[in-house]
This record gives sequence, C-alpha cells and structure tokens, in this order.
Amino acid sequence: MADELFKALADATRRTILDELAQRSGQTLFEICARLSTRHDLGMSRQAVSQHLAVLEAAGLVETRREGRYKFHDLNTAPLEHIAERWTRPDDHQERRS
Repeated sequence: MADELFKALADATRRTILDELAQRSGQTLFEICARLSTRHDLGMSRQAVSQHLAVLEAAGLVETRREGRYKFHDLNTAPLEHIAERWTRPDDHQERRS
C-alpha cells in the first residue's frame, strides 16, 4: 500500500487535486476540472483528471460515493497518518512487524 501512496503523491497534479479536495471535499469530476482550470491554470481533459483520481483512489487517498447520477470525491487522510506513524513512532512499527 505504501508504494501506491508514494506513487500517487509523486505527481504534482495529483497533489494539487488533493489540495482542492482538502479545501472542499465532496466534489464531482466536473467541479474538480473547473477548479484545476480556474485556480491553477491546468487545462486538462476530464479523462486525464479521471485517471489521476483513479491513482489517488487506488492509494486510498480519495474515496468516492454515488448519489443518483453524480459521483462525489472525498479526501481520505488515513493513509497519510499510517505513513507518518511509521517514522514518528518507530518502536510501535517494529513491534507490529515482529
């Protein structure tokens, strides 16, 4: 899981998407595309943004939910907390691995 997380965070566009979801969670693909275009001058196709969201979802950083015909994207920070714990509490990590 850590490999997917680091891969997801390695891309600047994906970090920008996470920044946007941190400011306002529960956005549709259309809303994310609009915010990337207007706030960050990132004119990307919906397909490209969707692919970035798929990588973020595979890493556990984005969760989706459907309401009717709309799909909403929410930020999930739990994977980041697990990574931070790995190095901030190394004794606990060692005990879990034993």
